[in-house]
Amino acid sequence: MMNNNFYIEERYIGERIDKALSILFTDLSRSHIAKLIQEEKILVNHKSVSNSYLLKKGDFITINDEEKKELEVIKENIPLDIVYEDEDILIINKPQGMVVHPACGHYQGTLVNAIMYHCSDLSGINGVLRPGIVHRIDKDTSGLICIAKNDRAHNYLSEQLKTHTMRRKYVALVKGVIKEEKGLIDLPLGRDTLSRKKFAVNKEGKVAITHFKVLKRFKNNTLLECTLETGRTHQIRVHLAYIGHPVEGDPLYYGKNYNHLYNNGQLLVAKELTLIHPSNHQEMTFKIDLPSYFQEVIDRLSL
Repeated sequence: MMNNNFYIEERYIGERIDKALSILFTDLSRSHIAKLIQEEKILVNHKSVSNSYLLKKGDFITINDEEKKELEVIKENIPLDIVYEDEDILIINKPQGMVVHPACGHYQGTLVNAIMYHCSDLSGINGVLRPGIVHRIDKDTSGLICIAKNDRAHNYLSEQLKTHTMRRKYVALVKGVIKEEKGLIDLPLGRDTLSRKKFAVNKEGKVAITHFKVLKRFKNNTLLECTLETGRTHQIRVHLAYIGHPVEGDPLYYGKNYNHLYNNGQLLVAKELTLIHPSNHQEMTFKIDLPSYFQEVIDRLSL
């Protein structure tokens, strides 16, 4: 039996419940979710709702699905690159290739499996599959991610994401030479109608804003610093691909004419994270170096 109890994430506020849950649980079809809602096996704040219910801030979701085996997150002794840790937060440099939390096809070897072994206490706001997870980065994006060790810290950090007082800077190597020194991409994003795995620019989608500035130009590429004003799924990757400068190595958004600078995932790193500490309310900034696989490509282009 599957029993999931969790508070809805900020990015799903305003979405239909059946649509949001089909995104959160990729192994459940939207029709099956609709069936569970109709049978009152999915509740919001312990009450039944319709399939078209629009999720609100603070909504507590309960899912009871007897057709599915209960998921147990296993603690795994996986090495972590810990940048900072105290009683409230854990800042980790996530490696490329690691999924942040368990989901369909990835129940072991995730960041959550690793942090559960490392930490005895984690925030429970996002349920048993996503303990402590305040924000996420893609599997093949490496870099800084913040983990909340208690619910108070989680709520405080989530509010910073909403108000943009938590700042996240990425470094990306993209196709082509960008002439402008800096730019702003303000294009709404929604799920791609042709592929469940992809997102796309969609006028009916959610507001998505990415700032970028050029760090270095090469013969056929540009090294960018990208700052997120919003944090939509695949935001940087979709925005840069849309303006004709996809991230090198991106398996989803680069297109057919990939020139094989790197074959193991996108050259995109969450390089800098600034937040206000939940307890002392001091601003803290964390930075990491480019990973070796990324630096090797830069060095090769610089010859």
